[in-house]
Amino acid sequence: MTSSLDRPTPRPDRAAEALTRATGTLSTAATARMESELTWFRELSAQDRSWVGVIVQAGIQGFVDWYSHTGRPVPGATVLASAVFGAAPRALTGVITLQQTVDLVKLSIEVVESNIEDIVHPDDAADAHAAVLRYAREVAFATAEVYARAAEVRGAWDARLEALVVDSVLRGEADEALLSRASALGWSGHGAVSVVLGEAPSRRADTDVFEEVRRVARSAGQDALCATQGDRLVVLLGGAGHGEDSVAPALVELFGPGPVVVGPVVGGLEHAHRSARATLAAHRAAVGWPDAPRPVRSSELLPERVLAGDGHARRHLVEEVYLPLTKARDTLVETLATYLETGSSLEATGRALYVHPNTVRYRLRQVAELTGFSPSEPREAFVLHIALVLGRQSGRHESL
Repeated sequence: MTSSLDRPTPRPDRAAEALTRATGTLSTAATARMESELTWFRELSAQDRSWVGVIVQAGIQGFVDWYSHTGRPVPGATVLASAVFGAAPRALTGVITLQQTVDLVKLSIEVVESNIEDIVHPDDAADAHAAVLRYAREVAFATAEVYARAAEVRGAWDARLEALVVDSVLRGEADEALLSRASALGWSGHGAVSVVLGEAPSRRADTDVFEEVRRVARSAGQDALCATQGDRLVVLLGGAGHGEDSVAPALVELFGPGPVVVGPVVGGLEHAHRSARATLAAHRAAVGWPDAPRPVRSSELLPERVLAGDGHARRHLVEEVYLPLTKARDTLVETLATYLETGSSLEATGRALYVHPNTVRYRLRQVAELTGFSPSEPREAFVLHIALVLGRQSGRHESL
C-alpha cells in the first residue's frame, strides 16, 4: 500500500503557469460552448455578445491570477464583482437575466474543469479541481451581489419615477413626459383612469403597501401607480373601463383610518388631473360627513365640497342638477322645493300646490330620473336642496 509520504505533492506554481498559458484557449472554448449551447447568447447583439465574452475572460483570468498566489484567500464577493463584472456596462444586467448569468458562470466553470486534466500536470490536477470549486462558489456569490445591487438601484429609481408621475397628476401637469414616465413603469395606457386617496397607513413600509396595491389591481386586470404625499396615500387606477368601484373596496384595508375617496373616471392618464382635483377636494371636505361610506365617491360629497368652497362642485350641482330640472318643466323645481320645505310630505306638498299626492309622486320620480338623486332619500334630498339654493343664487334658468 502506498503511504501518504509516497503521494506526489502538488505544485501550485507549476499548475498556475500552465493555466496562464491556457487562458486564451479556455476563453475561446467557453465562447464556442456558449454559441452552441445557449440560445439566448446567439440572440444577443454583437456588442452584447462581446461584453459577455469579456466577462467570461475576466472570470477565467481572475481564477488564474488568484491561483498563481499560493495560500492567498479567495477574494470576497465585492472584490470579485468588481474584477469579473466591472468591465461590462451596468446596462448589461438589464439585457441578461440572473438565470442566464448563472448558466454563463456554470458553463465557464465546466469548461475549465473539463480541461484541467489536459492543462496541468497530473500531480496538480486534484488541487486545481478543488481550487476551481472554491472559486466558482465565490463567483456565484458575486453574481448574486451584482444583480441584487442592480435590482436595488432599479427599484429606488422606479419608486422616484412613480412618485414623480403621481405628483404630476396631482399638480395637473399632463404632457408627453407624464405618459412616457408612466409607460416606463409598466402602465399600459389603455382604459379609463380614476384616483383613489386616503390616509397612509402608519405602521407599514411604503414599498410593502405599494406592492400589495399593485397585486390587488393586477388581480382585477388593472394598472396601479402609488405614492405617498405627506400623510396621504394616492393611488392611480387604470384600465378599469368605468367600473371605478370594482377594485377600490379591496384597497380600503390598505389605507390608514379615515375616509377613502374614489375620484371620477376619466378618459386616460392625460386627463387624470381632473379626477385628482375632485378627489382632493372631496377628501378635504369628507370630515363634514362622518357617516360617509368607505370608500366614498367624490360625487357623493358634492354638498360638503360646495360648503368647503369647491367651485367645481358648485358648477356641477348647478349645471348637472338644477338646470336640467328647469329645462324639463318649471313645475319640477316648484314641486321639489315645496316637498323639501314641507318636511318631505307628499300630502302637504299636494295641498300646497293644489294637486293630488300621486301627481307629486310622479314629478318626484321625474326629478330622480333627471338628476340621479331621489328626493325620498334623506342624503340625496340634501344634495338636491343644496343644488336648488345654488341654482337660485346663480340666476340661471333654462326653461323650454
